[in-house]
Amino acid sequence: MPNPHMFPDGALLLVSVAAQIALGALIARTRLVRGSRPLLAAVALVSAASIALYLAGYVTVSNRVASHFPALWVTWTQGAALILAMTVAGVCVAALVVLAAHRSPAASGAGPRRRMALQAACGALLATPVAATSFGILRRNQIGLNETSIEIPGLDPALDGLRIAQLSDIHMSAFLAESDLARAVDMMNGLRPHIALVTGDLITRLGDPLDACIAQIARLRADAGVLGCLGNHERYTRTENYVTARCARFGIGFLRMQARMVRFGGAAVNFAGVDYERMHSAYLIGAETLIAPAALNILLSHNPDVFPVAARQGYDLTIAGHTHGGQVNFEILDANVNIARFFTPYTRGLYWLDGCAAFVSSGIGTVGMPVRLGAPAEVNLLTLRAAGPRNLLTGARQASGQKASCGS
Repeated sequence: MPNPHMFPDGALLLVSVAAQIALGALIARTRLVRGSRPLLAAVALVSAASIALYLAGYVTVSNRVASHFPALWVTWTQGAALILAMTVAGVCVAALVVLAAHRSPAASGAGPRRRMALQAACGALLATPVAATSFGILRRNQIGLNETSIEIPGLDPALDGLRIAQLSDIHMSAFLAESDLARAVDMMNGLRPHIALVTGDLITRLGDPLDACIAQIARLRADAGVLGCLGNHERYTRTENYVTARCARFGIGFLRMQARMVRFGGAAVNFAGVDYERMHSAYLIGAETLIAPAALNILLSHNPDVFPVAARQGYDLTIAGHTHGGQVNFEILDANVNIARFFTPYTRGLYWLDGCAAFVSSGIGTVGMPVRLGAPAEVNLLTLRAAGPRNLLTGARQASGQKASCGS
């Protein structure tokens, strides 16, 4: 099966190579390097090695290529290539700003103090991409608790206050140790949830410690047990059947176009689950048959892009992951700006479509590169509340341009 990430990664490869060549050319033109053949040769060698790393990172995106190398080597090759590409691109942008500032009329006519201040500002700007990347690496496994209240129209009073804990996008690999996952599991158990959910992507690639991951999530405890759905990386690694069967031994029910009715007091919640569905395909074919008319219907889907279809089919709440919150995210005017927005409008947090809700977790793991900026790793506690008379959209991120009617 072709890896769908090959095409965007191809574009990233071209940008990375172009940025590397541009940065090498800029460095070669500096006073320190320009007149020295050894330094020019060193710049050329470093640029060539960097481009070779980008190429290695790109070709190992293909499962056919990656299968010939140890998972640890592939993981760190891709991670190093992406980290270097992000840093080089940031430095290139900063360098262009610095050059423009130095060539401006204000800089040419500035006094000594002003020139010194400008040089300090330019130095800080050039250091920012490196500092930001380093910070993202150090903070990637700082797992926090994200508590969200979701007001459901017509919620049965017996379900008011129902606590749902969610663990998503674990990606246990060289980037996330078993001890990090153990902390997340302990955090979830400490919440004493009514039910716990695992919404896909236990590992990243074949060779990652899948059994160790399953052993940790087997420690999850909740009043009504643990349910889940499978992610795209279970599909890529062809471990869907293994994960389902292995986890069933520990009482974890991965729902694969299946539904399970769970009663809380005098009320019923119908949890339905589907396997990962490729983005922009025909979504949730047959999932409407899993709806229970007399219950609250909650859909577990790794891919949040199914939300409009789930709302039309009658699911009151969709719980998803997959996006990692963009992994590198900037919040501008209450809008998330990240690479995941190129694929789906539902990247992190709570969304509404005409009374139907979707919650998208940032997850705890990383993929591609071990960096998180503006999208911290999180364990989620979702608390259901009966909707009050106020506008249901207050405080929620509304998906613009999407029209759906819950249960229509």
